Amino acid sequence: MPDPLAARGAARRLREGGLCAAFALCAALLSVCAAITSPVAYAAGASANTPVQSGRPVPVPAPPVPPPAPPRATLPGFNPPPSSNSTSGAVRVQPARMPFYVATRGTTTIYLLGTLHVGDPADYPPDQPFRKPILAALAASPTLALELSPDDLLVSQDDVSKYGVCSRECLPRLLPDSLWRRLAMRLRSNPAALEEIKKMRPWLAALLVETYDSLSAGLQTEYGTEAQLQNVYLKTRGKLVGLETLSEQMRAFTGLSLAQQREMLAQDLVQTPEENVADVRTLHRLWRVGDADAIAAWDTAKSEKLARDPRLSASIDNKIVYDRNRRFVARMVAIAAPNKPVFVAIGALHLGGPKGVLALLRQRGFIVDAN
Repeated sequence: MPDPLAARGAARRLREGGLCAAFALCAALLSVCAAITSPVAYAAGASANTPVQSGRPVPVPAPPVPPPAPPRATLPGFNPPPSSNSTSGAVRVQPARMPFYVATRGTTTIYLLGTLHVGDPADYPPDQPFRKPILAALAASPTLALELSPDDLLVSQDDVSKYGVCSRECLPRLLPDSLWRRLAMRLRSNPAALEEIKKMRPWLAALLVETYDSLSAGLQTEYGTEAQLQNVYLKTRGKLVGLETLSEQMRAFTGLSLAQQREMLAQDLVQTPEENVADVRTLHRLWRVGDADAIAAWDTAKSEKLARDPRLSASIDNKIVYDRNRRFVARMVAIAAPNKPVFVAIGALHLGGPKGVLALLRQRGFIVDAN
């Protein structure tokens, strides 16, 4: 799945692992969760969480001296922990490795970067935010393809509000009593969030729960890969496209049946918030190492552990992950042309595994190598 899109993908949502949506699908949904729950929070935090939109940097107020931590996504009653980044001690000079692959078929080349829609400042050192092979691939590519185009991201908040928020309280009656009680217990220390979530449909409520847990891991939406890529790419180039439209991405959620939405939310409540935070940090570590198949294997194990109804769980995966993988591959192949590489940046969970983008490209005759 509007901006601080920080993943349920970044972009694919990490529904399987009870992680934040922002990771799996477009980071847009993560920021919308914050926006819906607090207009003030959105204006002060979410808009600053995406440094570049539609090719235009979003001005961020200059920090006082000494500088505070970078702006964080803000949600009702939520106080994020300090970032792992520190102003003292040794400074990490190497950027995160990240999953990065080169797919070739004849003279057609597709570069693929697996993204996280949230991150840590240490992932992107200011003097070299990406590894040299990634920067060289960006420089060689006339087109940067993201899950959604920046123009779609600008208007995505309205669609999330339109299709995910009811005019009055609806969530308690859409859930079984036992599931609603578990959700209310989870948010009992955050009455502001509990009041707002009552107006959400189950799929958006699930994303909000994931949002709290992902932000509690200390990661920040302004350090999502997409925003950092655009900061680099737009200095010398300007053609950014989306691999799917906003309506297509929204249908991945709005097309879920009520039973599927309930399963989605129930999975997010299986573990404690602390366990979900640990999962977010594990994903972040795996992403830094840069092995897409290792990420996919970990995610599959998490999905099997958290599924309440394996049949429903598999149907959700098909809808919001695998169907989109096939669409991504069809569109990136259509964009790529001989001797005109395309640089593709999509959620890391879309890449690996037997149904991932890398496998689908191999089925189309591409040679795919890690770089």
